[in-house]
Amino acid sequence: MASARPHLPPTLALPAAARNLVLRCRAVSTMDAASASSPGAEKKTMTVFVAGSTGRTGKRVVEKLLAKGFGVVAGTTDIGRARGSLPHNPNLQLVRADVTEGADKLVEVVRGVDAVVCATGFRRSFDPFAPWKVDNFGTVNLVEACRKAGVTRFVLVSSILVNGAAMGQLLNPAYIVLNLLGLTLVAKLQAENHIRKSGINYTIVRPGGLTDQPSTGNIVMEPEDTFYSGSISRDQVAEVAVGALLSTESSYGVVEIVARADAPNRPVEDMFAAIKQK
Repeated sequence: MASARPHLPPTLALPAAARNLVLRCRAVSTMDAASASSPGAEKKTMTVFVAGSTGRTGKRVVEKLLAKGFGVVAGTTDIGRARGSLPHNPNLQLVRADVTEGADKLVEVVRGVDAVVCATGFRRSFDPFAPWKVDNFGTVNLVEACRKAGVTRFVLVSSILVNGAAMGQLLNPAYIVLNLLGLTLVAKLQAENHIRKSGINYTIVRPGGLTDQPSTGNIVMEPEDTFYSGSISRDQVAEVAVGALLSTESSYGVVEIVARADAPNRPVEDMFAAIKQK
């Protein structure tokens, strides 16, 4: 799920190209609004910026957004890689964006979109501060860019056990291992805390251990600080992240998700509606 590198050349953002996509999507939105009074009128088309779009989770988020008719502005540190890995779709625009380079450089990239999905994650390297640069400061940079650009909807893909210390899970092997990699979970928790105080309408999705294979179970969703073990496929994480944008019940909420073979298959919107936030 890695998608942002700490050491990269200066940002070469393509705000004009991004704005072209936004204008196309707004044109569709205008037509939708004009026909909103007609029976069966389609919902307004949304444009979503995806940070970490070439990562293993972010790529799936992009695909699911496009499948549902969203306009997508895909942020990537490597345009060439994005061209080779993301779908060729008229509703997809690629832009150069590195969350570690500061909020000011991200403002023009996110300006005009309706929502942001953050699916970034650090790449393992010899830099012990990489998790903080991406999972904490990078996410904070993106949140601040949204505030400056007037973007009011933010979905963050985080992780279970970020609050493991408060849950009494300091000796949980998963908590120990993940924090050995530059205090990854602590970094993610700091970013979550910033989002909660930002005033932006947020949804924080905390998945269990991520797998690349199709799931053999169904999604189980619970409130924050519930799960201390479990896994889930990246496809299902992407489904929940996109579903958060379509559910009014997900606003200002934190949910945790894993997959279980004995769980019923329920619509994501119904699962969000059933959650009682702490």
